[in-house]
Amino acid sequence: MQVLVIGGGGREHALVWKIKQSPRVKKIYCAPGNAGTGEIAENIPIAADDIKSLMEFALQKEIGLTVVGPEQPLVMGIVDQFEEKGLRIFGPNRRAAELEGSKSFAKNIMAKYGLPTAEYKTFSSPVNAAEYIKFKNCPLVVKADGLAAGKGVLLCQTADEALVAVDSIMGKKSFGQAGNQIVVEEFLQGQEVSVLAFSDGKTVLLMDSAQDHKAAYDGDKGPNTGGMGAYSPAPFFTEIMRKKVHDQIMLPMILAMQKEGRPFKGILYAGLMLTKTGSQILEFNVRFGDPETQPLLVRMDSDIIPIFEACIDGTLDQCFLQWKNESSVCVVMAAKGYPGPYEKGKPISGLQYANSLPGVEVFHAGTKTQDGEVLTQGGRILGVTAIGENTDIAISKAYEAVNKIKWQGIHYRKDIGHRSSV
Repeated sequence: MQVLVIGGGGREHALVWKIKQSPRVKKIYCAPGNAGTGEIAENIPIAADDIKSLMEFALQKEIGLTVVGPEQPLVMGIVDQFEEKGLRIFGPNRRAAELEGSKSFAKNIMAKYGLPTAEYKTFSSPVNAAEYIKFKNCPLVVKADGLAAGKGVLLCQTADEALVAVDSIMGKKSFGQAGNQIVVEEFLQGQEVSVLAFSDGKTVLLMDSAQDHKAAYDGDKGPNTGGMGAYSPAPFFTEIMRKKVHDQIMLPMILAMQKEGRPFKGILYAGLMLTKTGSQILEFNVRFGDPETQPLLVRMDSDIIPIFEACIDGTLDQCFLQWKNESSVCVVMAAKGYPGPYEKGKPISGLQYANSLPGVEVFHAGTKTQDGEVLTQGGRILGVTAIGENTDIAISKAYEAVNKIKWQGIHYRKDIGHRSSV
């Protein structure tokens, strides 16, 4: 079959890399793709949110399966529009994708069905939010309600910080229309873990665990980013925890969405905080995480195509996943200044040396090819991913590869995976 992967980040490069391993796949297109996807698939210059053009392309090329990477087209309803034309596409429809498109919607569903999450309140008025904050114990978390590329969550240690966050999101519109409404919630403490699962609307098939590193700088300091690295599995996420998360969080949410008339097919991603009183839901996403996808897919032994198809066809209960008994680590190499302003167009060297190291895959994110040269083109540039017998070996391999790659103005964390031994 011919497959179309939508998106142009590190997650999409990893998806193309994994999909290419399936004997059922003859050709892969990636729209818009990046310099890395262009080496193993055919890049198509169509933006991920240009649904009309993507649909026309899929019909013209008789695409057998479309896989959506980013959240924006899902929230816009790309699945609904493709399905109306008889095209097979992996991902939740528009009504189901609201789980990520609106944090207040997700929190209200959790509250309605008794899923464990932090105490919260939603606001469409900054004045009302400020009044609420003055009477709450800090620290607090202030979240933009809509899509903010993983950056719309502000951790506030004091009431003054929380008030500044409200003004930034609602007053200054730091995240645009995503900040028309906010969620203010209690600050949870513990170990954070990402759990991703496939769903066909009634069954849930959990992937192995992963842990993201959201903060920009070493020691989990600085502003939140889209993710500066991840590793898998998270050793503190035990089989007992896994079963509880399946039975008490993931499956109940799928059944809740079914009851709400919003059947969920695709990837359900739960960001969890493992507190002293049990797992608490920080947020739900409706697609593969970035950068969690990179370390997860290099460990996945199963062919991913039959899993995608089972989610579409409602036969996921007949599937299972096999995982390599190894650990993996992804170190994100970003542009200097990220997640703030950064420069583009810097030539990248050393990619071939890094890719030649055993157990290493360099997944491109913000890159492009120009005149035969690979240039920086985004905030997060590369996801240097390594697999090894244990996390320490994988970390060592990943950083060995990182040290071979150069461009002017590199920023990356030097402590990815540090929490694996906590």
